[in-house]
Formats: sequence, C-alpha cells, structure tokens
Amino acid sequence: MPSTKLNAGLTYLKPCNLLHTFNRQRETNLFTMFFRLDPTFFLLFSMKYLLLSFAFFTTLAYAQINPTNITIARDSFGVPHIFAPTDAEVAYGLAWAHAEDDFNTLQLVVLSGKAKLGTALGKKGAAADYVVNLLRCRQLVDDQWNTLSPDFIALIKGYVQGLNDYAKAHPGEIKYKKAFPFDEKEYLTATVFSLSIFCGVDVALPKILGGTIGTVPGFSSQGSNAFAFHPSKTSTGEAFLAINAHQPVEGPTAFYEAHLQSDEGWNMLGGLFPGGCLIFHGTNENLGWAHTVNNPDKIDVYQLEMNPADNNQYKFDGKWLKLEVKNARLRIKGIPVTINRTVYWSKYGATVKSPQGVYAMRLPANMDCKALEEWYRMNKAKNFTEFYDALRMTSLPMFNIVYADRYDTIFYISNAKIPVRNSDPKFSWGNVLPGNTSTNLWTQFKPVTALPQYINPPSGYLFNTNHSPFLATDKKSNLDPKNYDPNDGFETYDNNRSQRVTELMKGVDKIDYEYFKRIKFDRQYPQQLQFPYGIDSMLHLNASEYPLLKEVITPLQKWNYQAIKSSKGAAVFLLLYDYIAKKLGGTPPRQLSKAESVETFQYINDYLLKNFGTTNLTLGDIQKLVRGDDARAADGLPDILAAAYTTPYINGMRKIGTGDAYICFVRYPKNGLPIIESINTFGASQHPASPHYKDQMTMFQNQQTKHMTLDKKEVLQTAERIYHPVVNKKEPAPSPSH
Repeated sequence: MPSTKLNAGLTYLKPCNLLHTFNRQRETNLFTMFFRLDPTFFLLFSMKYLLLSFAFFTTLAYAQINPTNITIARDSFGVPHIFAPTDAEVAYGLAWAHAEDDFNTLQLVVLSGKAKLGTALGKKGAAADYVVNLLRCRQLVDDQWNTLSPDFIALIKGYVQGLNDYAKAHPGEIKYKKAFPFDEKEYLTATVFSLSIFCGVDVALPKILGGTIGTVPGFSSQGSNAFAFHPSKTSTGEAFLAINAHQPVEGPTAFYEAHLQSDEGWNMLGGLFPGGCLIFHGTNENLGWAHTVNNPDKIDVYQLEMNPADNNQYKFDGKWLKLEVKNARLRIKGIPVTINRTVYWSKYGATVKSPQGVYAMRLPANMDCKALEEWYRMNKAKNFTEFYDALRMTSLPMFNIVYADRYDTIFYISNAKIPVRNSDPKFSWGNVLPGNTSTNLWTQFKPVTALPQYINPPSGYLFNTNHSPFLATDKKSNLDPKNYDPNDGFETYDNNRSQRVTELMKGVDKIDYEYFKRIKFDRQYPQQLQFPYGIDSMLHLNASEYPLLKEVITPLQKWNYQAIKSSKGAAVFLLLYDYIAKKLGGTPPRQLSKAESVETFQYINDYLLKNFGTTNLTLGDIQKLVRGDDARAADGLPDILAAAYTTPYINGMRKIGTGDAYICFVRYPKNGLPIIESINTFGASQHPASPHYKDQMTMFQNQQTKHMTLDKKEVLQTAERIYHPVVNKKEPAPSPSH
C-alpha cells in the first residue's frame, strides 16, 4: 500500500530506469496553505499515513451487548481470536482487544470522524479536519445512512460500543478527552474521509493550493504483493494464496492481525488497520483474498470559470451559479479560540480557491459510504458467487483483489468505482478539465463486470505488485488493454517486482509450496531495473578516472542486485536511491548524465566519511529495523518483493519506515480448513513492556512464519490466555496483554 508516486502516464519503463520519489517530496502541509503561510509545501508524510489508516473503519452502537458473551483468546504470540454468538458481539470483542494493544491510535481514529484531530495533533490535525468539512464526509453519511443494511449497522454498533465501553472502563488511558463518547455516524465519517484521501485528494489538493495542479493521481512504487495459484499449477493440488502488504511498520497503518469467529457464519483471519471492525484482507474457511493499491483514474479535477464581477459565481452551461458556502470551525491544540475557514461546493463537488484559480474535485469515494459494508460481505462470502455478488456493490472505490478458494477458483480484478465518462476526445480525463459544462459532469458508474479481471486463466496463476492489470499472468493469458476504455486510466506499466515475478515464473511448470514462499520472500532486483531515472552512466563510469571515489563506484558496479544486509553494493544503492529521489523526484523520467553520476558518487562518498569515517560499509551497517531501542541490521531495498523503504535514523543510519509488513500464506486443501502461516513485523502489542511488543521481529527478519488456524477448538486448547471483556470495575480483571 503506497507512499511513492510517479506520473500517471508512464507505460513500460526502460531498462535501468531508476528511482521513484517518496511522497514526502510531493506532499504539502495543508494547514500552512490554508493560513497562507507557505503555498509550496506538500502534505506531511506522516499525515498521509494517518489518513490512510482511517480507510478501513465503520460505525456505531446503541444496542447494548453483554461482554460475558464474548471470549477473547490470546495465542502464544498475543494475537486475539474473538469468539461470540453474533457478528456484532465479535466486533465488540475486536474493539476491546485492539484497544488493549493500541488504544492511543484508536482514539485518533475516533477524533478523525468528529473532525477534531486538531485538538490532538495541532495544525496537521486541523488540516485533516478541514478536509473532512471540505469533502462533506459527514453530510454523505447522513444522506445515505438509511441505505445501510441492518446487519451491517448492528456490526458497527457493536464495534463502537466496544470502544466506548473500553474507554469507560479505563479512563486513565484516555489521552484525548474529545474522543469519547462517539457515535456510529462519526465512525463512518472517518471511512469516507480516509478513502477519499487515498483516492487522490492527497495529491490533487496540495497541487491546487500550491499552484502546481496537473495530472492526478500518480504511480506508487511501494504498495504490496499478491499471488494466487490454481490447484492445477501446484505440486500438491491445492490453491495457494499469498497476502503481503507493504505498509508502514509502525503507526496508524501498521497491520494488526486478528481472528474473528461468530455463530452467524463469520470465521475470518487476517490483517486490519487500527479502527477496523473487520478483516481488510485474509482468509475465511472457504476463500481468501489479498489487496494491493491500484491507480486507475479515481479523481477528476475541474477548473471553474468564475464571474469577474462576483468571485462566488461560476459559469455552468451558460449560466452563472452561486458556489455553496459553509463555515468549517477548526479547534487546534494550544490555540484557545476556534479558527473559522470557509469551504465551497459546486456542481462538481468540493471546491477550492487558490491564487491560480478555482478548482473542484470530483471523486466516487465521497459519493458512497458503504465501502465497509462491501468488505463485510466479502468477509462473510462462502464461495466465489457470493464473493462476486459483494463486489457488485461497487462501493469499495479502489484496490486490486487477488483471490483463491478451496473450490478450484483463482481470480483477479483491478477493483474501482469507475465513472461513466464522456468519450469525446476534447476531454483529457487525466488532466485538469473545464468546469463550465454538464457534458463532462459524470453521474453514473460502471458495473463491476466492466473492470479488468481474470478467472482461472490457462496459465494457472495471477499476481499483482501494484503494476498493470494487463500484465497479471503470462503473456498468452494477459488481457488486452485495447478492450478497455482508456478514459478509465488503468495502469499499463511494469515495476521491478512484477518484472522479477516474471523472471521467477519463467519455465516453471508446477510450483511447490516452498518455491511459492521463495517468490514472495525474494530480495533480488530483475535483470533490467524498472525505475524512472536510469543509472546506466553510474554503472559504466570508469572508476580509474576517479580514484578518490573508487571505493563507492566499484561496489555498485560489481553489485549483483541483491538487497541483503551483507552487501556493499546494496549499501551504495540505498544512499544513491535516496539522493536521486530528492534531487530528481517529480521530474520527467530520464537517464542520469555523466556529471550527475559523478555528483551522486561524490555525495555517497562524503556522506559515508562524514557519518561513519569509512566507505567500507555493508547495507546492514547503514539500514536498521528499529523497534523501541532495539536496532538491527536489515535486508531489503525499495521495490523488491521483500521491500524496505527508509527514513533518517541516527548517526547517519537509516531505519525502515515502510516496506514488507504483514505476510500471510494460505493453502486450500479440498477437505478441511485452510492451512495458514503468517508473520508480522514486530508483534501484536504497541506497549514496550508487553512480551508481544517485538516477539515476531526475529522470525520476520529470518523470513520465518508462525502457524495460525481458524479452528476454535485448537485455539482454545493452545491459548496463552482466555478472558471476557471486563466493563464492571468491581469484577477482577485479567492482566492485559500490555
């Protein structure tokens, strides 16, 4: 799941094209722009990931649930297995267990739905609150609340009651007093907000306010991996599924693992983000799926034609119409008064005034509040027909889905809520559109059957690494992009990970389980690098002409493209990647010149000598996996299958902030429950004193997995601790996981 973006128009990338740029290079601090302090900054990297984490939330609770009906079983790794008679009670138990492990983050989820993040996070929180108002997230929830199904409403009521009850039972753990109590509509508001942000607002809005609006959104080079193999392709005759998100390793979008089982047919294990009331991707008894981020055209930006005599009027079909004007009241930590900011709305949607003009953003994500209900139907599906029926809701506005089941079906779809756009060539849908005519104001959406998808291809396998849906399997089985509307903007490019999978699958007839796992855990770049900035000149530079730089030139030129911690070439590449990303990020793809190559090598040489006193270093000397005060040498580099993306740490070292995260392998035998292995980066708890704070860290680094199960009997027989949520303080409470 992404944080690195490139121009949307890229198709196949040339050999040795290098380096996607981190979002922090392109994101603007919205708050400072709202207050006219600096219109050139971009959204804070940390803010984006805070927003992203809210993408998987739901809504509330009045029906009172008896906590004694709910059983929480913690396994030997502290992972919660929740058992209860009803789905609503299971959701309550999930909220309670997750609060035990990470209540601070859950409180931020609550505040986002109230548009009160500013009271906790100051200015960057107020920026998010402004966007909640700008996009009319709460109004959408109010308008569509009665369209939600009763069983889904019951589910979210249970989840919200669980968090509210936990807060009441643990008042000393409440860090943000504005968070509680909260209700179901506030909760669902957070969902609409986060999915809208993740569907392009995070790119479009800063560009509008910064005066650099252009094509949106961009391409992400981080993201995730997903693989499905048909039983006919495996040596065991079982379907294989790999679920592997590349996410921040800590914080609001680090994956939390849980197992949810009710007597109403819900039995699902997998990963979710803080605030999730269900499994985002994982497996139930019959089927499972993995998500990766996709980038079709999920947002359109229009420039309005304004009336010179009235700056609140815009021309639409030859008539001057008034912008709808509302006031957003922002509360900011440390500022004793309410800050008022005006938000605008036009026929196209959320509208923003900037020095360069007035622009509107139109996106499906803030037109449908039922995304979580669609996920719920996917969780409860018993076969492919039921799973596909869930997708017919088209409420989930994005995400690739790679699917496998016990019934010999594998499936892939580049899922999205795609508008029916005017095909007139005068409209360039990937760029800013004229905002003065109803001819480009779309109001309808395509059915799920119109999206790129495969079911049981002759090749026997499907995969996605955030690359093109038209390159999802072998060449003979791939879809033809000519059969799809180019205005939908589906990707047509490869990336390093997709190229590497293609290499690993070449000549493979039947795949065994160990080789299946090896593909996912691979730390090798493809023979031809797939980056926008080419380093051919660096690879062919004559080191003898630069004797003072020889110790950094030679390791790179001898490097075998393996991202292992003992590699000196990988160490040079790590610093090379960061330097070029900062220097060239956002510029058109091209090869580095000879002068730029020498400059880059000089930077690496100077950096190593300044911070370490030597250039004789390996990747592990520089790159660390850090949990609390435990910093370990780490493998991995950007855009490999076992990826790692770093941020500055201490003393010149860099720490992994994003990359390979929650991993789950599933085998589907014809009879019996799925066979499941998983691993998470650190552990189930966010409390440093917990034994589960980092008990998976060594296994994660060694690419080992732990056994997981959907079998209630096995869970209860082997559980480390079994208990019920304790709301009444007079009752003896078990020692929490933290």
